[in-house]
Amino acid sequence: MSRRITWTLVALTSVLLVLAVVPLAVSLTARERVAYRDSQRAATRVIAAAAEEHLSDGKAATTLRTELAAAARAGDCAAVYDASVRLVASTPCAAAQGEEAEELVEDVLRGREPEPPDSEGRLLAAEPAGDVREPAGAVVLARSSGPLDARIAAIWGWSAAIGVAGLAASVLLSVRLARWVSRPLSTLDASARRLGEGALDERADVRAGPPEVRRLAATFNTMAARTEALVHGHRAVVADVSHQLRTPLAALRLRLDVLAAGADRATAVELASAQEEISRLSRLVDGLLAVARAEQAVPRPTAVRVDEVVADRVAAWTPVAEERGVLLAAGPGGTAPTVALGAGHLEQILDNLIANAVDAARSGGSIRVDHRVTGAAARVRVRDDGPGMTAEAKAVAFRRFGNPEAGGTGLGLAIVHRLVTVNGGTVRLEDTPGGGLTVVLDLPRWPDREGKREKRAGGPRS
Repeated sequence: MSRRITWTLVALTSVLLVLAVVPLAVSLTARERVAYRDSQRAATRVIAAAAEEHLSDGKAATTLRTELAAAARAGDCAAVYDASVRLVASTPCAAAQGEEAEELVEDVLRGREPEPPDSEGRLLAAEPAGDVREPAGAVVLARSSGPLDARIAAIWGWSAAIGVAGLAASVLLSVRLARWVSRPLSTLDASARRLGEGALDERADVRAGPPEVRRLAATFNTMAARTEALVHGHRAVVADVSHQLRTPLAALRLRLDVLAAGADRATAVELASAQEEISRLSRLVDGLLAVARAEQAVPRPTAVRVDEVVADRVAAWTPVAEERGVLLAAGPGGTAPTVALGAGHLEQILDNLIANAVDAARSGGSIRVDHRVTGAAARVRVRDDGPGMTAEAKAVAFRRFGNPEAGGTGLGLAIVHRLVTVNGGTVRLEDTPGGGLTVVLDLPRWPDREGKREKRAGGPRS
């Protein structure tokens, strides 16, 4: 944004400077040329007046020589011709005028307005000596164009200096303006990112930038304060519910244990059924609390090695799988990806998926957990060869109690979906070739240098 503001203002200033400075320099150049020509013609007329006194009135050439000497001292080359185009008097350098001077004299003697030729390095001017219609002679004066060129160069030099100075001032002003506008927005963006990462006490600076940006920062702070209050309120509710529900359930379970110890066989069977229902209710409460915690979680991403977590969770669940006659193994992985997830989230995700797969797998079945890199994401798959799920069940599997075919609480996939999506990933269900269910997780990769090199190189190496 700051670059766009800077370049826009610089381009606009450059156009304005060109439209203002260039026409002014052209006008000053033309005015300087006219003034230089007028000065040359005035000097020529002075010599022509002295030449008229000598040629028409027959006076001595003293005044004429004086004017020619003054012209020579000024650096001009002057020549006086009579009516027959014969050279009467001249300065020492007049011999260099050549045929151009004679052509100008002929034009003057015929009563025509001469057109001075464009001669490199000098300017010629011709004036009649006496009456324009019947001149007694003509005067040709050649003056170096060096002073005129120097003045014109000075005009364009000062114009360029003014343009450069204006452009430099515009660049400085544009940079300061762009920073004044963009820096508060960058700060606000950083605050929003930290708030999204879980820093609920993050607030933006409302003292810098334009009024619109300050109002936006104030609105952001209001939103952040309300979000913090809501999240803290939800956490308090979850903590209270957890305490208020678990305590009476534990007390009820203890009382049933005491009653079962001294009851007869029929009563003991009924009490055992009641204890199973209480255990099921406890698991349901724990599942609901886990979903509530997952839904209110605002994770701060950390670098998590997928291969290490997969190996750890497979090792932890292997004894449970072996008790049920199920083979649990980690599939061969390629490049070990590092993902950006909240602390402990990948462990919780895999625990829920492996638990569901172990419950669904038949004796003698297998469960495989593998991972690989797919562009900017890390893909983790949990595959089993159990009965699988129907299309209708897969469509509602990620909802709370959405799967009517679930053998447990029906909350495991809801927790997985929430934990994956809150970290910026995706999860989907697919059929395992040959039968069974495959859960596919696409998790955001940690933006390390290795990932950036792979991205520049066109993707990860296989």
